[in-house]
Amino acid sequence: MSEPIIGVLEEVWGQLEALGEQLDEAQWKLPTDCPGWSVQDNLAHIIGTELALLGEPGPPEPDKEFPYVKNVVGQLNEPWIESMRSMSGEEVLEKFKDATKRRLDVLKAMDADEWDKLGWTPAGEGPYREFMNIRALDSWVHLQDMRRALGLPGDQSGPVADHALGRMKMAMGFVVGKKAAAPDGSTIVFEVTGPTADTFAVGVDGRAALLDDLPGDPTVTLRMDFETYAVLGCGRRDPAAALSAGEVEINGDRELGESVVRNLNFMI
Repeated sequence: MSEPIIGVLEEVWGQLEALGEQLDEAQWKLPTDCPGWSVQDNLAHIIGTELALLGEPGPPEPDKEFPYVKNVVGQLNEPWIESMRSMSGEEVLEKFKDATKRRLDVLKAMDADEWDKLGWTPAGEGPYREFMNIRALDSWVHLQDMRRALGLPGDQSGPVADHALGRMKMAMGFVVGKKAAAPDGSTIVFEVTGPTADTFAVGVDGRAALLDDLPGDPTVTLRMDFETYAVLGCGRRDPAAALSAGEVEINGDRELGESVVRNLNFMI
């Protein structure tokens, strides 16, 4: 039985390819919300990860430091990106097409034992399919980084966007319980509106977790559109600015609601 995530990866990589086909060289070099990264660099990052997963040796370490690199994952990303910075956008796009085609061929040939095999993922040890679920989210997030920089919104509905929202939703227990330190007994409802929408709740009972049902009288309700939820959850928007601009509607415990919004970023 084919793994459903293969179709999601194939679609999001197709969306990235279609966007890249529209761009001229000046657009490829535009800066994005990812510090130090251009539109082209975002695509190069995806290429580098997929080439590494294909077993290709990484490029040599750059002979300079990047002040925006803050963690080990960033240190692993940067040599790949730097190795492609001298290329044209068109050349990087062709490299992306080749790398993702080869990766899809590998994924489609894998058996169930390979998908079940435990190993490293950005979220800790897990089966290989979990790693690929994270890869699909990461690819969509960088697609949106590119689109915002270009002023070309899109790809915010459909199976890939549904997958992205579902993955972000899974992180809200960590956000509410660990980062925002919501007190025991509290419940937080998230109302995400827009082309991709959902309403769900997190409750704290010893630990924070998604609830099966919406509470009748939540401690706080946070209402925002899908774009706002994504940029806050992925660390692309200053929470204070979003709160000041009224981009998040808070009903109930204002202090707790603002704490959750300030801590919404769950990405590395």
